Amino acid sequence: MSTEKTTDLTKGRPISQIFLFAVPLVLGTLFQQLYSFADTVIVGRFLGVDALAAVGTTYSLNFLILGFVQGLTVGFGILLAQSFGAKDRNELNSYFLNGAFLSACISVLLAVVTAIAARPLLILIRTPENILSMAVEYIRVIFIGIPAAMLYNYSAGALRAVGDSRHPFYFLLFSSALNIVLDYVFIVPFGAGVAGAAWATVISQLVSGVLNAWWLLARTGVICLSGRRASSEDASKEGAGTADGSFMPASTLSAEKMKKLCIIGLPMGFEYSVSAIGAVVMQGAINSLGSVAVAAQTAGEKIRQMFTLPMESVGMAMATYVGQNYGAGRIDRIRQGIKSGLCIQYIYCAVIWCVIFALKTPLVGLVLGETTSQIAGEAVQYLSIMSASSSSTAPS
Repeated sequence: MSTEKTTDLTKGRPISQIFLFAVPLVLGTLFQQLYSFADTVIVGRFLGVDALAAVGTTYSLNFLILGFVQGLTVGFGILLAQSFGAKDRNELNSYFLNGAFLSACISVLLAVVTAIAARPLLILIRTPENILSMAVEYIRVIFIGIPAAMLYNYSAGALRAVGDSRHPFYFLLFSSALNIVLDYVFIVPFGAGVAGAAWATVISQLVSGVLNAWWLLARTGVICLSGRRASSEDASKEGAGTADGSFMPASTLSAEKMKKLCIIGLPMGFEYSVSAIGAVVMQGAINSLGSVAVAAQTAGEKIRQMFTLPMESVGMAMATYVGQNYGAGRIDRIRQGIKSGLCIQYIYCAVIWCVIFALKTPLVGLVLGETTSQIAGEAVQYLSIMSASSSSTAPS
């Protein structure tokens, strides 16, 4: 068993604890967006503008469904963090098992329904006819891979809940590099087209999810699903649970635990999805302008996401911080932590807006390569407006 320790966020100065915990999350999201950006570059350069537009037109649906997955698992992680903060090992194990069961069931259901509904949904948002087939091909693979996305998000969220934000970052870094390699291999030598880009994403998420789950279950010693007596090594771990050698019963499926998980997880999942409805409506309006406008929006949006989505990582760090301190009964630290989190958010937004403003034109050129000035000009215009709006409405 590893001697790596999890982090107890109920101790220490709030702003430094939140910052240090959030740094791997922010870097992880940056690398995640980097491979998404690289995916866009490879598709745009090797498959052309229509293929780039086809991938881009699926973004709002991707955000709608996978945003729900992300929000759901963040919600599940709150109860895990509360149990860890309260140093209740049995509750932690029970919530983990029941959360894993719910995640598996929901992900399979979502995968089946969305894969079947992919074409009607794309038609509903007025996807241009010349890119419809490619868009369906791409998003259907992404939807089939929802269980892999769920595994990644749930396992990473569980690790964060017990105070480990570093290993999800390490594994995401590895899977990001793998995604870029697979993108090139599937698209160029294998000629798999946009479906190849989608499979590269799904496989990379699966690998990262498996690595997270392996580390959590086999190396941290925090989760134990089988009944046994707590050892002195367990007791010496921060937040490990009972320190008196008492028997830890085997975790079982519990309707009560699932209900509590759903009460917190489902609203957060729907909150993420509701915010995506605006993106779906906007995507329908952009699609009506034709594939040139879609390609420009895709280039601009990918660049914006690469810089602005890491702001959400601070929110994830806050969810763990608040969860642990709520479980420990440290309400005073929660108030301090919220102020510290807002401070970090606004500083990040100010810096990133300056970076985007200075580099927007060369970044658009990197994505689109040698293409029409109309597409490049519209992409720069879209990026200018959207980056300013995103930076002025930082999530807290």
